[in-house]
Amino acid sequence: MLPEPAAVQPVRCTIRPFLVALGILSPLIGVPLAPSPIASAQPAPIPTIGQLPNPAPKLKRLTLLEISRRMKDLPGWKTNGKQLYCTRQVKDFVEAINFVNRLVEPAEKAAHHPDIQITYNKVTLSLTTHDAGGLTDQDFELAKIFSQLAASAAVSGTGC
Repeated sequence: MLPEPAAVQPVRCTIRPFLVALGILSPLIGVPLAPSPIASAQPAPIPTIGQLPNPAPKLKRLTLLEISRRMKDLPGWKTNGKQLYCTRQVKDFVEAINFVNRLVEPAEKAAHHPDIQITYNKVTLSLTTHDAGGLTDQDFELAKIFSQLAASAAVSGTGC
């Protein structure tokens, strides 16, 4: 035979007085309140691009001739005309992660972030400026910084 269930005790709602004080609930049970100013408040409109303060200047996309000239300063990097990319090979996965970690600070300072692919001991970096629809000075400057980091890195390897 099953034991008798325990008697159900009424539970006192401790949040009700708080909701009444805010004007969300009526102090009288069953009496509806007028719509609460909290519940009916309209969210602030989201500004459009033209309304944002000081939008970042649009970067100028480089021509193929400009890209070709700039590539001479980036040994180890390649381009398809829309992005710069290079692959650095290091000793192992830990070295790959160490190399990528060194790229974080300059990328954050430039507010420009590479696409990064890690395959065990290979790190492939690619740079493009999506807003410009191709390569800009910003991509070449960051690639140059990445190459300098690779050359001076405590992380030994080849490429970039």
